[in-house]
Amino acid sequence: MNTHFFADTSVLLGRSMRHIFRSVDTIITTAITPIALMLLFVYVFGGAIRTDTENYVNYLLPGIMLIAIASGIAYTAVRLFTDMQGGIFERFQSMPIARSSVLWAHVLTSLVANGLSLVIIVGVALLMGFRTSANVLDWLAVAGILALFTLALTWIAIIAGLSAKSVDGAGGFSYPLIFLPFISSAFVPTETMPGPVRWFAENQPVTSIVNTVQDLFAQRPVGGDIWVALAWCLGILVVAYAFATAAYKRQIA
Repeated sequence: MNTHFFADTSVLLGRSMRHIFRSVDTIITTAITPIALMLLFVYVFGGAIRTDTENYVNYLLPGIMLIAIASGIAYTAVRLFTDMQGGIFERFQSMPIARSSVLWAHVLTSLVANGLSLVIIVGVALLMGFRTSANVLDWLAVAGILALFTLALTWIAIIAGLSAKSVDGAGGFSYPLIFLPFISSAFVPTETMPGPVRWFAENQPVTSIVNTVQDLFAQRPVGGDIWVALAWCLGILVVAYAFATAAYKRQIA
Protein backbone atom coordinates (compact mmCIF):
# COMPACT_ATOMS: atom_id res chain seq x y z
CA MET A 1 0.00 0.00 0.00
CA ASN A 2 1.25 3.49 -0.88
CA THR A 3 2.58 5.26 2.21
CA HIS A 4 0.47 8.29 1.30
CA PHE A 5 -2.75 6.26 1.13
CA PHE A 6 -4.38 7.74 4.25
CA ALA A 7 -3.44 11.32 3.44
CA ASP A 8 -4.56 10.96 -0.18
CA THR A 9 -7.83 9.32 0.85
CA SER A 10 -8.47 12.09 3.36
CA VAL A 11 -7.99 14.80 0.72
CA LEU A 12 -10.24 13.03 -1.79
CA LEU A 13 -12.83 12.35 0.90
CA GLY A 14 -12.90 16.06 1.67
CA ARG A 15 -13.48 16.76 -2.02
CA SER A 16 -16.41 14.33 -2.15
CA MET A 17 -17.94 15.61 1.07
CA ARG A 18 -17.83 19.19 -0.23
CA HIS A 19 -19.91 18.01 -3.18
CA ILE A 20 -22.34 16.36 -0.76
CA PHE A 21 -22.75 19.45 1.43
CA ARG A 22 -23.18 21.68 -1.61
CA SER A 23 -26.14 19.53 -2.65
CA VAL A 24 -27.70 18.46 0.65
CA ASP A 25 -30.80 17.51 -1.35
CA THR A 26 -29.00 14.24 -2.13
CA ILE A 27 -29.15 13.18 1.52
CA ILE A 28 -32.70 14.49 1.93
CA THR A 29 -33.86 12.72 -1.25
CA THR A 30 -32.33 9.47 -0.02
CA ALA A 31 -34.28 9.79 3.23
CA ILE A 32 -37.60 10.95 1.75
CA THR A 33 -38.70 7.69 0.08
CA PRO A 34 -37.98 5.49 3.14
CA ILE A 35 -39.74 8.03 5.37
CA ALA A 36 -42.74 8.05 3.02
CA LEU A 37 -42.84 4.24 3.16
CA MET A 38 -42.63 4.36 6.95
CA LEU A 39 -45.54 6.80 7.14
CA LEU A 40 -47.57 4.71 4.68
CA PHE A 41 -47.05 1.40 6.46
CA VAL A 42 -47.51 2.76 9.98
CA TYR A 43 -50.54 4.98 9.42
CA VAL A 44 -52.28 3.18 6.54
CA PHE A 45 -51.37 -0.52 6.72
CA GLY A 46 -50.10 -0.74 10.29
CA GLY A 47 -53.49 -1.38 11.85
CA ALA A 48 -54.02 -4.47 9.69
CA ILE A 49 -50.57 -5.99 10.29
CA ARG A 50 -50.03 -8.20 13.32
CA THR A 51 -46.55 -8.38 14.82
CA ASP A 52 -45.15 -9.09 18.28
CA THR A 53 -44.67 -5.38 19.03
CA GLU A 54 -47.16 -2.91 20.47
CA ASN A 55 -46.01 -0.14 18.14
CA TYR A 56 -45.60 -1.13 14.49
CA VAL A 57 -42.93 1.52 13.87
CA ASN A 58 -40.67 -0.37 16.31
CA TYR A 59 -41.00 -3.46 14.12
CA LEU A 60 -40.71 -1.56 10.85
CA LEU A 61 -37.75 0.75 11.43
CA PRO A 62 -34.87 -1.72 10.79
CA GLY A 63 -36.23 -2.61 7.35
CA ILE A 64 -36.75 1.06 6.49
CA MET A 65 -33.13 1.76 7.40
CA LEU A 66 -31.92 -0.98 5.04
CA ILE A 67 -34.08 0.44 2.23
CA ALA A 68 -32.49 3.85 2.84
CA ILE A 69 -29.00 2.36 2.55
CA ALA A 70 -29.89 0.49 -0.64
CA SER A 71 -31.24 3.75 -2.09
CA GLY A 72 -28.27 5.82 -0.98
CA ILE A 73 -25.59 3.68 -2.57
CA ALA A 74 -27.05 4.42 -6.00
CA TYR A 75 -25.66 7.94 -5.62
CA THR A 76 -22.21 6.48 -4.96
CA ALA A 77 -22.32 4.66 -8.29
CA VAL A 78 -23.51 7.82 -10.05
CA ARG A 79 -20.80 9.99 -8.45
CA LEU A 80 -18.12 7.51 -9.46
CA PHE A 81 -19.48 7.25 -12.99
CA THR A 82 -19.60 11.05 -13.27
CA ASP A 83 -15.97 11.32 -12.15
CA MET A 84 -14.94 8.81 -14.78
CA GLN A 85 -16.82 10.56 -17.55
CA GLY A 86 -15.56 13.97 -16.46
CA GLY A 87 -11.94 12.96 -16.91
CA ILE A 88 -10.97 13.35 -13.27
CA PHE A 89 -9.66 9.79 -13.18
CA GLU A 90 -7.11 10.63 -15.87
CA ARG A 91 -5.94 13.61 -13.85
CA PHE A 92 -5.56 11.51 -10.72
CA GLN A 93 -3.54 8.92 -12.64
CA SER A 94 -1.06 11.60 -13.65
CA MET A 95 -0.53 12.58 -10.01
CA PRO A 96 1.65 10.80 -7.41
CA ILE A 97 -1.26 9.54 -5.30
CA ALA A 98 -2.32 6.10 -4.10
CA ARG A 99 -4.57 4.67 -6.82
CA SER A 100 -6.85 2.89 -4.35
CA SER A 101 -7.53 6.13 -2.47
CA VAL A 102 -9.80 7.23 -5.33
CA LEU A 103 -12.20 4.34 -4.66
CA TRP A 104 -11.92 4.49 -0.89
CA ALA A 105 -12.85 8.18 -0.89
CA HIS A 106 -16.13 7.29 -2.61
CA VAL A 107 -16.69 4.39 -0.20
CA LEU A 108 -16.16 6.56 2.89
CA THR A 109 -18.37 9.27 1.42
CA SER A 110 -21.09 6.65 1.06
CA LEU A 111 -20.70 5.69 4.73
CA VAL A 112 -21.00 9.29 5.89
CA ALA A 113 -23.89 10.23 3.58
CA ASN A 114 -25.89 7.12 4.42
CA GLY A 115 -25.20 7.64 8.11
CA LEU A 116 -26.66 11.15 7.91
CA SER A 117 -29.75 9.81 6.11
CA LEU A 118 -30.24 7.19 8.81
CA VAL A 119 -30.03 9.83 11.53
CA ILE A 120 -32.84 11.76 9.80
CA ILE A 121 -34.96 8.60 9.51
CA VAL A 122 -34.48 7.66 13.17
CA GLY A 123 -35.43 11.21 14.13
CA VAL A 124 -38.69 10.95 12.19
CA ALA A 125 -39.35 7.49 13.67
CA LEU A 126 -38.98 8.96 17.17
CA LEU A 127 -41.60 11.56 16.31
CA MET A 128 -43.85 8.73 15.11
CA GLY A 129 -43.54 6.93 18.43
CA PHE A 130 -40.50 4.73 18.03
CA ARG A 131 -39.17 3.75 21.43
CA THR A 132 -36.33 1.43 22.37
CA SER A 133 -34.83 0.05 25.55
CA ALA A 134 -31.47 -0.44 23.79
CA ASN A 135 -28.42 0.67 25.72
CA VAL A 136 -25.26 2.24 24.34
CA LEU A 137 -23.69 -1.11 23.47
CA ASP A 138 -26.84 -2.19 21.64
CA TRP A 139 -26.82 1.02 19.61
CA LEU A 140 -23.15 0.54 18.81
CA ALA A 141 -23.89 -3.00 17.63
CA VAL A 142 -26.72 -1.69 15.43
CA ALA A 143 -24.43 1.00 14.01
CA GLY A 144 -21.71 -1.58 13.33
CA ILE A 145 -24.05 -3.95 11.48
CA LEU A 146 -25.54 -1.11 9.40
CA ALA A 147 -22.05 0.22 8.61
CA LEU A 148 -20.93 -3.25 7.50
CA PHE A 149 -24.06 -3.61 5.36
CA THR A 150 -23.40 -0.18 3.84
CA LEU A 151 -19.79 -1.11 3.07
CA ALA A 152 -20.85 -4.35 1.39
CA LEU A 153 -23.45 -2.66 -0.81
CA THR A 154 -21.17 0.29 -1.55
CA TRP A 155 -18.56 -1.98 -3.10
CA ILE A 156 -21.32 -3.39 -5.31
CA ALA A 157 -22.09 0.22 -6.24
CA ILE A 158 -18.42 0.74 -7.11
CA ILE A 159 -18.63 -2.16 -9.58
CA ALA A 160 -21.73 -0.57 -11.14
CA GLY A 161 -20.10 2.86 -11.34
CA LEU A 162 -17.00 1.46 -13.02
CA SER A 163 -18.89 -0.77 -15.46
CA ALA A 164 -21.95 1.30 -16.43
CA LYS A 165 -22.37 2.84 -19.86
CA SER A 166 -24.79 5.58 -18.73
CA VAL A 167 -25.87 7.47 -15.61
CA ASP A 168 -29.14 5.53 -15.55
CA GLY A 169 -27.22 2.28 -15.71
CA ALA A 170 -24.96 3.36 -12.86
CA GLY A 171 -27.87 4.00 -10.51
CA GLY A 172 -30.33 1.41 -11.81
CA PHE A 173 -28.54 -1.58 -10.27
CA SER A 174 -29.89 -0.60 -6.83
CA TYR A 175 -33.56 -1.33 -7.60
CA PRO A 176 -33.38 -5.08 -6.86
CA LEU A 177 -31.53 -4.30 -3.62
CA ILE A 178 -34.25 -1.81 -2.59
CA PHE A 179 -36.88 -4.46 -3.30
CA LEU A 180 -35.24 -7.18 -1.14
CA PRO A 181 -36.58 -5.89 2.22
CA PHE A 182 -40.14 -6.26 0.92
CA ILE A 183 -39.59 -10.04 0.70
CA SER A 184 -38.14 -10.42 4.18
CA SER A 185 -39.18 -10.06 7.80
CA ALA A 186 -38.89 -6.26 7.50
CA PHE A 187 -42.63 -5.57 7.09
CA VAL A 188 -44.38 -8.74 8.28
CA PRO A 189 -43.27 -11.92 10.06
CA THR A 190 -42.12 -14.55 7.58
CA GLU A 191 -44.48 -17.08 9.19
CA THR A 192 -47.38 -15.39 7.41
CA MET A 193 -45.90 -15.98 3.94
CA PRO A 194 -46.69 -18.91 1.61
CA GLY A 195 -44.09 -21.72 1.41
CA PRO A 196 -41.74 -20.72 -1.46
CA VAL A 197 -41.86 -17.02 -0.57
CA ARG A 198 -41.22 -17.80 3.09
CA TRP A 199 -38.24 -19.99 2.19
CA PHE A 200 -36.71 -17.18 0.11
CA ALA A 201 -37.45 -14.56 2.77
CA GLU A 202 -35.84 -16.62 5.53
CA ASN A 203 -32.72 -17.41 3.52
CA GLN A 204 -31.81 -14.03 2.08
CA PRO A 205 -29.47 -11.59 3.88
CA VAL A 206 -31.95 -8.85 4.75
CA THR A 207 -34.06 -11.02 7.08
CA SER A 208 -31.14 -11.97 9.34
CA ILE A 209 -30.01 -8.34 9.53
CA VAL A 210 -33.54 -7.08 10.27
CA ASN A 211 -34.08 -9.73 12.95
CA THR A 212 -30.76 -8.86 14.60
CA VAL A 213 -31.48 -5.12 14.69
CA GLN A 214 -35.02 -5.73 15.98
CA ASP A 215 -33.64 -7.89 18.80
CA LEU A 216 -31.02 -5.29 19.71
CA PHE A 217 -33.60 -2.47 19.77
CA ALA A 218 -35.91 -4.57 21.98
CA GLN A 219 -33.02 -5.83 24.14
CA ARG A 220 -34.00 -9.40 23.39
CA PRO A 221 -31.35 -12.13 23.37
CA VAL A 222 -29.65 -12.06 19.99
CA GLY A 223 -29.69 -15.58 18.54
CA GLY A 224 -27.92 -17.08 15.56
CA ASP A 225 -29.27 -14.37 13.25
CA ILE A 226 -26.39 -12.07 14.14
CA TRP A 227 -23.83 -14.59 12.89
CA VAL A 228 -25.80 -15.19 9.71
CA ALA A 229 -26.06 -11.41 9.20
CA LEU A 230 -22.33 -10.91 9.72
CA ALA A 231 -21.51 -13.82 7.41
CA TRP A 232 -23.71 -12.39 4.65
CA CYS A 233 -22.27 -8.87 5.00
CA LEU A 234 -18.65 -10.01 5.15
CA GLY A 235 -19.13 -12.47 2.28
CA ILE A 236 -20.72 -9.86 0.03
CA LEU A 237 -18.06 -7.33 1.05
CA VAL A 238 -15.12 -9.60 0.22
CA VAL A 239 -16.54 -10.73 -3.14
CA ALA A 240 -17.66 -7.24 -4.19
CA TYR A 241 -14.32 -5.72 -3.15
CA ALA A 242 -12.42 -8.28 -5.25
CA PHE A 243 -14.54 -7.62 -8.34
CA ALA A 244 -14.43 -3.85 -7.84
CA THR A 245 -10.67 -3.67 -7.52
CA ALA A 246 -10.26 -5.92 -10.55
CA ALA A 247 -12.58 -3.67 -12.57
CA TYR A 248 -10.67 -0.59 -11.40
CA LYS A 249 -7.35 -2.06 -12.44
CA ARG A 250 -8.75 -2.66 -15.92
CA GLN A 251 -9.93 0.95 -16.06
CA ILE A 252 -6.55 2.45 -15.17
CA ALA A 253 -4.43 -0.08 -17.09
